[in-house]
Amino acid sequence: MVNQTDEVTKNISEDTAASEMLLARNHVAHKHYYSSDNGRLNNGNNTSQAYIESQTTSLAIEAAVSIIINGIHYAVLMASPYELEYLAVGFLFSEGLIQHSHELLDWEVTHLTDIDSYQKFAQDSIDDSLDSASVEQSLQQFQDYDIYVVELVLSQRCHQRIQAQKRQLAGRTGCGMCGITGLTQALPNLSPYSQANIHGSKATVPSLDYLLALRQQVDAAQHTHQLTGAVHAAATIYNEQLYLFEDVGRHNALDKLIGWQLRQKVDVDCVLMTSRLSIELIQKSIRSHIPWLVGMSAPTSTAVRVAERYGLGLAGFLRNNRVTYYSQV
Repeated sequence: MVNQTDEVTKNISEDTAASEMLLARNHVAHKHYYSSDNGRLNNGNNTSQAYIESQTTSLAIEAAVSIIINGIHYAVLMASPYELEYLAVGFLFSEGLIQHSHELLDWEVTHLTDIDSYQKFAQDSIDDSLDSASVEQSLQQFQDYDIYVVELVLSQRCHQRIQAQKRQLAGRTGCGMCGITGLTQALPNLSPYSQANIHGSKATVPSLDYLLALRQQVDAAQHTHQLTGAVHAAATIYNEQLYLFEDVGRHNALDKLIGWQLRQKVDVDCVLMTSRLSIELIQKSIRSHIPWLVGMSAPTSTAVRVAERYGLGLAGFLRNNRVTYYSQV
């Protein structure tokens, strides 16, 4: 394993090529369409034969990311396989398993590519009663997936938290709360993270001009979304530099930004999400002491209520020449 504690702050623009290689894969598809010059009958049926065009298209990669903490298989996330260290750190922070970046002592990412590598990491979960043919068949199914294993070594104090909270979480791409059992875990007490306790007063409201400029930068920098149309992003400005994190899951994108924030020991003023603002994003933002969360789409009513209670600035519908503020204005 390689210790990354002294890792230099990344310049996101320099990593664009590597990001696109890991986040998207080419696939041959067949486009069926009618010419715009063709007329239509009153019932909507086209009077002409459809054109068929074969083309190479870019598809977003959706990988299974297994999080192993101090030898314990803790969770499986469906995510984009890029910047997985940041994803793991942000996820653990959001889970309440770590409180500071230095609690991560070591880490290693392994891409499983063949039966031998599957066998190595599946040994603990294979039923001893299965014969070799059954084991081989069960491992064969993994070939349909992109699989990464993130092994983390946390401090002893964190290990005790893991033992107390041990569970298996099968994450889904679209929902950051899938697999969570128990209302206490799903709806945690966020009082210790209240912005009033941290900042002492309301954070500065980002202006419309600032947010529109931020959106313009994000639109220009979100290369994988331009290629695939299938990923979300979480972005912020720090020292006049845009930092943008893309993922097939919006909550994963925010976890990556939170992980980056923890590893680099920086504070940000505003985070822009390219998605709707649902409750798990609000919970993560409050825990991470983010003053303002802004979305390109709408928040849910629960998201607004929780944001108002704990002092998180919230805005949505950042489009064209407008934005809607829901709190702290």
